[in-house]
Amino acid sequence: MSDTPTHPVVPYLSVRGGLEALTFYAQAFGAEEVERYEFDGKLGHAALRINGGALYLADEFPEHEAMTGNVAPPTLDNRTTTTVTLNVEDADAWFQRAVAAGCDPIRDVTDEFFGRHGKVRDPFGHVWSLVTLKAG
Repeated sequence: MSDTPTHPVVPYLSVRGGLEALTFYAQAFGAEEVERYEFDGKLGHAALRINGGALYLADEFPEHEAMTGNVAPPTLDNRTTTTVTLNVEDADAWFQRAVAAGCDPIRDVTDEFFGRHGKVRDPFGHVWSLVTLKAG
């Protein structure tokens, strides 16, 4: 599809409750759904635009793990091996919106050597860093 966001690197998240995740990511991070494919009542694949970038998303299909190569965080006792970083103009505002939408704060926004930074975990188990880089 011509509207599908394409970038050199695109995170692809596996979740439980993909259809709910689409709504959540729109509320928490301003994600815009570009395409969606449903499969057996689950989210087979979705492409999102988020903060000027792209994010792909699908429900976990544990029966196909050998082919997909991944599982959702709940399968890993709600652990994850990656963090999605959003470089934003106002990390404090993004953090507050994410927490208000239902993310759990992991690390409040604080001043760091590179700028302002905070971390949240979404209800699907994924970790997000919200960063406002220092100018220059």
